[in-house]
Amino acid sequence: MKLLLALALLLTLVTPPCVSQTAPAASKTVYQSSALTVTQVAPNVFVHTSFLATDTYGKVPCNGMIVRSGQQTVIFDTPANNPESEELINWISNELHCQIKAVVPTHFHDDCVGGLPAFARHRIPSYANAQTIAYARQRQANVPQHGFRNRRTLKVGRAKVYATFFGEGHTRDNIVGYFPDEQVLFGGCLVKELNATKGNLADANVQAWPATVQQVKQAYPQVQVVIPGHGQVGDQSLLDYTIRLFQQP
Repeated sequence: MKLLLALALLLTLVTPPCVSQTAPAASKTVYQSSALTVTQVAPNVFVHTSFLATDTYGKVPCNGMIVRSGQQTVIFDTPANNPESEELINWISNELHCQIKAVVPTHFHDDCVGGLPAFARHRIPSYANAQTIAYARQRQANVPQHGFRNRRTLKVGRAKVYATFFGEGHTRDNIVGYFPDEQVLFGGCLVKELNATKGNLADANVQAWPATVQQVKQAYPQVQVVIPGHGQVGDQSLLDYTIRLFQQP
């Protein structure tokens, strides 16, 4: 008996305490057509993926985020064009049986604002960084309806989702979305998937980029799921990878 007690005491001394960690849930495709895919990445968070035709990179898959609480949703970034946006709106209405409270483009490029006219036709308000509105007007892109500076809090059902400008990076207006209830971050094009290249730098501030992502990381230390603007969903390692990528000469 004394030997057993001694062994038990020894195990408590050498065995590290159990640390509870919540790993990102496995993604599940819940809708797919030739033009649009919707993937569930958390109980109430979905990624919509559409395709943008480009001269430089060919047909590029583009991610956006859908956040749900109760019977309401908020969308970050439109699909790449109006038909794909109509398809997403119909899926949310007919399959999720939810109202779309708002759409939030995270910067002024077409993979974020390309479908805004479709949302406007359905009387869905759009909110964006005031700089995004200014740049969209300058570039003759689709223009969001309502502007904000630095941060906008949006109610969705009984929850809140945040749209925040942390600094320049992929563009000078890029924001991120964060849903604290499920610790999901939509990094948009500010955040790269693992092993991605630097990509389109036409409107970028490469020098500021790593510091901006570092601020995002510090603001949301509990984040579990990170959604990049293009490519595979991951965790905080996407933030670390993006920082390293743009710290390189």
